[in-house]
Amino acid sequence: KVRKVREEKLGKEDMVTLASISIFAQITLCQGPWEEAEKLFVQVMEIRKTKLGADHPDMLMSMANLAPTFWSQGRWEEAEKLEVQVMETFQTKLGADHPNTLTSMNNLAFTWNGQGRRTDALALMEDCAQARRQVLGKEHPSTLSSLATIA
Repeated sequence: KVRKVREEKLGKEDMVTLASISIFAQITLCQGPWEEAEKLFVQVMEIRKTKLGADHPDMLMSMANLAPTFWSQGRWEEAEKLEVQVMETFQTKLGADHPNTLTSMNNLAFTWNGQGRRTDALALMEDCAQARRQVLGKEHPSTLSSLATIA
């Protein structure tokens, strides 16, 4: 209901509305149906791309949010394509050691693991863990998560 009220009052392209739709899409992804979550994520992504540009961090986060809908549906190649694009763009825009870049590395490693590319996934996760340790510190939850995944 809140999402609908915001859409009516602020418009479908308002940034607050888009944030609400994205949150609703994440909840839908957890509960299903995945196709509905995908539709919502694509809606947010397309509007952000038009309003903010293809390389804006919010737009890239929208792309990153879409990838798990593909995981859930076994569409690993589509997830990988999105995640590689997100990671490469974050590297260019924000730098190789930016937390968003490192999160995108982490996500790509999980996708490769889902594809059965365990060696590639492990190597990427090790790189991610090392960078997170240097950037975020050895006790940061993201660093610990990466290290636990490697173990």
